[in-house]
Amino acid sequence: MSLRLGMIDFDTSHAFEFAARLNHRGISEDQWVDGAEVVVGCPGKSIIFPERIPTETEKIKKLDFPLVESAEEMLAHKIDAVLIEGNGGDQHLDRAFFFLSKKIPAFVDKPFACKFDDARKMFDLADKAGVPLMSSSSLRYAPEVKAWKEKFQASSSSASAPPLLGAITFGPGSQHPLNPGLFNYGIHAVEMLFALLGKGCESVACSSSKHADMTTGIWDSGQIGSIRTDRPGGAYGFVTFTDRVEHVPVSTAYIYRELLKEIVGMFQTGKSPIEPAETIELIRFIEQANASAANHGIPHPIA
Repeated sequence: MSLRLGMIDFDTSHAFEFAARLNHRGISEDQWVDGAEVVVGCPGKSIIFPERIPTETEKIKKLDFPLVESAEEMLAHKIDAVLIEGNGGDQHLDRAFFFLSKKIPAFVDKPFACKFDDARKMFDLADKAGVPLMSSSSLRYAPEVKAWKEKFQASSSSASAPPLLGAITFGPGSQHPLNPGLFNYGIHAVEMLFALLGKGCESVACSSSKHADMTTGIWDSGQIGSIRTDRPGGAYGFVTFTDRVEHVPVSTAYIYRELLKEIVGMFQTGKSPIEPAETIELIRFIEQANASAANHGIPHPIA
């Protein structure tokens, strides 16, 4: 039985791209994702790109599911879960509060929040409601990232296997004042780094210029992870350091499909594939990286 999903806030291309894959319309079959479909949408509001909503709404109308004017009206369609798609991290707490208070599981698109306290509050709400909550960039689940992790995990079962000493990820780093610093596009490269190293970062330093940001974190394991984000930037990829160095380019061809598989799996099982503590730490990491960039690159604790 297919889960019934609602979708709200259409100021991002993700709204159409996600719905097309879930509803098997307007997209090639190799992109389809099974197990859930969008049954109602709400164009909603935007604090960051309001001009995008009319254009994206017209695209979504071609997918042939009803559109309503408010979050309250979505409930009449008996949704099992919701996709909160707004681009602005600061509007997500209010959106999440409405649905989580109704015990409706939620996926919140990136950036999950632009404040550490907002991130904690959303997971507290989900915990009290007893429903799953997840946020992630699609780059976390890029096939190349997943394949490298699986290969490393398989090889690391041997006692003589070399440890992962650290990694560098890279990608575009366009900015917006309402999604400051790495919260805007740099979050994709941040998500890849956390996918590779996991949680446990103790401090972070960021040097920023008009062309690029270079961010480096030190993990409690001794690993060092760095992120290079360029403006305008283009390619994604990562470099890993074990007993050798591997450079892995990352394609965006199937990243939405792979993320949606994880989202649907969470809605089906009631368990997020990402620990809440990791998502909260990731938001704190970006918050403190931005603070470091504003403070001449001085390291800031994650704490």
